[in-house]
Amino acid sequence: MTAEVKAIVDGNVWKVLVEEGASVSAGDVVVIMESMKLEIPVEAPAAGKIVELNVKEGDAITEGTVIAVIDEG
Repeated sequence: MTAEVKAIVDGNVWKVLVEEGASVSAGDVVVIMESMKLEIPVEAPAAGKIVELNVKEGDAITEGTVIAVIDEG
């Protein structure tokens, strides 16, 4: 089973805190976005392993963009 980490606002990816293959727990911050001069942490919705990372620092993304995919298995 997989879970998607999605952008919660329109903005820029300021900092990527994980890489593909990393293990995360539910609530771990995956990336920090910047929107309207605010830093917004985006958290993993479930525990597992990052199997797909779709953004890099500096990317402009919109709300709902899939940032990463977590394999919960």
